[in-house]
Amino acid sequence: MLHIDNLCVVRGEGDQSHAVYLPQLSLRPGQVMAVTGESGCGKSTLLEAIGLLLRPASIGRFTLESETLLDVGTLLAHNQQAELADIRARHLGFVLQNGGLLPFLSVQDNISLPCQLLGKLPDTAMFKRVVDTLKLGPLLGKLPAQLSFGERQRTAFARAILHRPGLVLADEPTAALDPHNAQQLFRLFIDLVAQEGMMALVVCHDWPLVQRFNLPCLVARTGSGTSDLSGDQAQRGTHFVL
Repeated sequence: MLHIDNLCVVRGEGDQSHAVYLPQLSLRPGQVMAVTGESGCGKSTLLEAIGLLLRPASIGRFTLESETLLDVGTLLAHNQQAELADIRARHLGFVLQNGGLLPFLSVQDNISLPCQLLGKLPDTAMFKRVVDTLKLGPLLGKLPAQLSFGERQRTAFARAILHRPGLVLADEPTAALDPHNAQQLFRLFIDLVAQEGMMALVVCHDWPLVQRFNLPCLVARTGSGTSDLSGDQAQRGTHFVL
């Protein structure tokens, strides 16, 4: 389970600052939730904060239950960077817009990289299941430059989940795909998350795609004069609400 209350991230300073607020979020194993809103509203900022790449200005509760219950909020409050880095590596998976594959590694080695960095062998059955589901078998020996964009994105999904993270974070992973391939990739991803009992947050600008899969949504509400979580006035802000 993932539980977050009263998360606030501030980008910029003074009149140019923009605050991103998440009053409440709960995810259960197998659930995929979309994060939607206009361009520039702070969707990626929210994902980076949940992915422990940005330190929030304030945080209430932030717990992630994987093998054990992780009190991420306390670690953030005390700026425990070593512990937070370990959580990122072991319990989170990331899918970037451009795939983020290492160009000098084969598809197979890219997929196995998170496990290698953790010093553990990939689970053979899990590897086969992910590769078969994402139809990557014929591509394992190829380099990223030899792949289509859709193939790179499927590889990025495989890499993000092979080490069985509790939470997968994907930032507009289908943005450059045509509607047919975007729908196929989304379906494969949702199926894998459900099968493996993971949780996922997916930033997505494709509202018809979100509707087609009937995903619950965190929707951005933006505007000036937005009140922050303590009731003070902010210059500019975005609330993400269910």
